[in-house]
Amino acid sequence: MKKILVTGATGQIGVELTQVLRDKYGAENVIAAGYNNRLASELTQADPYCRLDVRDASALNKIVAGYQCDTIYHLASLLSAVAETKPIEAWDINVNGLLNVLETARTHGCAVFFPSSIGAFGPETPAFDTPQDTIQRPNSLYGITKVAGELLCDYYFHRYGVDTCGLRYPGLISHKTLPGGGTTDYAVDIFYAAVKYRHYDCFLRADTQLDMMYMPDAVAAAITLMEADSATLKHRNAFNVTAMSFTPGQLAAEIQKHLPDFTISYSIDPVRQAIADSWPRHMDDSAARAEWGWKPIYDLPATVQDMLKQITINGQKTKEAAYVAR
Repeated sequence: MKKILVTGATGQIGVELTQVLRDKYGAENVIAAGYNNRLASELTQADPYCRLDVRDASALNKIVAGYQCDTIYHLASLLSAVAETKPIEAWDINVNGLLNVLETARTHGCAVFFPSSIGAFGPETPAFDTPQDTIQRPNSLYGITKVAGELLCDYYFHRYGVDTCGLRYPGLISHKTLPGGGTTDYAVDIFYAAVKYRHYDCFLRADTQLDMMYMPDAVAAAITLMEADSATLKHRNAFNVTAMSFTPGQLAAEIQKHLPDFTISYSIDPVRQAIADSWPRHMDDSAARAEWGWKPIYDLPATVQDMLKQITINGQKTKEAAYVAR
């Protein structure tokens, strides 16, 4: 039976991934590790949970050895907008933290999942149908750390045989966990504002097209890749994956089909707009589809319908309070 460690388990991806892994492999076999305890209750106190700073290599080794982990889903990182305000801390967490995970995996024989990002590309990358293998010259600190992470994972596979796999995620949409400082946060914030206020003031231009994915697809993609036959993988790390591509204006129009009185305005954040403008408009994910059978379920209409339903039904007051606090 697999023993899985999830770092960054209290983050946007981690909360949902941890629960799906526990449903699949048994709660006692999935150890949630997070630096921020604010969401630990969502992972249930009865199941394995520990506080971890991934920059602490000794603590990481003790957890992996103590639980006899054979797989690590490494999600701990600072996101794009936050990384621009804390570049030294972002490098330390995103790169040195990953290096600690890879060294731990080499020592204990663990497989590693590492999420890269659409942010690993830059303004010189082809914006439409962005190839799997292409120029990567990001101009954000977050993007630079993701390129470094992709290369480190490839190095540890080729040099030491560490079983590393990874995805280049687009913007992620979730109703369970509020985002934590990313450039695509608007695609989550807009739903809470729509339900509570019937209005949203967006920090990106109306025509800013970016790839997106609903969290159930993001979680399924990670698990499917980690369970794929390694012999079929040509790339292993940093697979382009996407499910839909839209603008804030198009997302608002889809929400208005359900909430006709919803309105949107725009107050552009120059930092996040500049980051978004450097990213691709739509990635070519044919390599993931061919090598391990990637296929998303949720498109834009299905995502909007489910997000509005879930926000309205499940814990709306709690989520609203969290949204306002941000």
